[in-house]
Parts: sequence; C-alpha cells; structure tokens
Amino acid sequence: MSENQVTVYELVGGEETFRELVDIFYSKVEADEKLRAIFPDDLEPGKKWQFLFLMQYWGGPQTYGAERGHPRLRMRHAPYAITPELRDLWAKYMLEAIDEVGIQEPARSMMRDYFDHGASFMINRYPHNE
Repeated sequence: MSENQVTVYELVGGEETFRELVDIFYSKVEADEKLRAIFPDDLEPGKKWQFLFLMQYWGGPQTYGAERGHPRLRMRHAPYAITPELRDLWAKYMLEAIDEVGIQEPARSMMRDYFDHGASFMINRYPHNE
C-alpha cells in the first residue's frame, strides 16, 4: 500500500468504530434465540477476537495475528453448526450494525460485501430436505 492510500480502518474512524460495530452486532446476537444458541455461553472472548480480527483485516493494528496467529476462520468456526438460516441471521445483524454505526461509502460497500461473502463461506451444515 502506498503512503497515500487510506485504509478502511482509517476511513471508518479506527478502533472506536470497530468496538462499536462489534458491540452492536453482539447485542443483536444476544437478542436472537436461534443465533445465540450456537455461540458459547461467554461472549466476551469472541467479542475480543472479532474486534481484533476486524481491525487487523481492515488495515489497523496487527494485534490479532500477534496474539492468535493466522485467523483460520473456517477451522475456528467448525465446532458450530452454521446453517444457511443462521448464516442469514448473522449477516443481517452485521449489515445492520454497519448501518447503525454510520459507516459511510466507500467503506460501507466494501465491508458489506466482505461480510455477506464471508458469512456464506462459514456455512458448514445443510439441513436435509425432507
């Protein structure tokens, strides 16, 4: 990246914005019985890692990698039964959180695309058609 390029991390306002995004997202998860059921009882570790990962992914501090190594997102999510329905709920709440935080273009579209595609990549269970 050249020194004139601004990262999404910088565009959206840095650490404070990512903290707010994760807090809003997790408040939606807590309020949804179906989605909450696949999360661990203690949400705090997940909030921490998601916050650090998102900051790093979007050009901020590299703390996630320093503390946890490679993200290995599919492997880390494998123990949780992520169905297409739960993927849709997850994506809905994350996209709502982006809008509630007030993230503006062009970062808004970049983040929405990333989360929409990323959520689909996490699907690991398909209900049988009966």
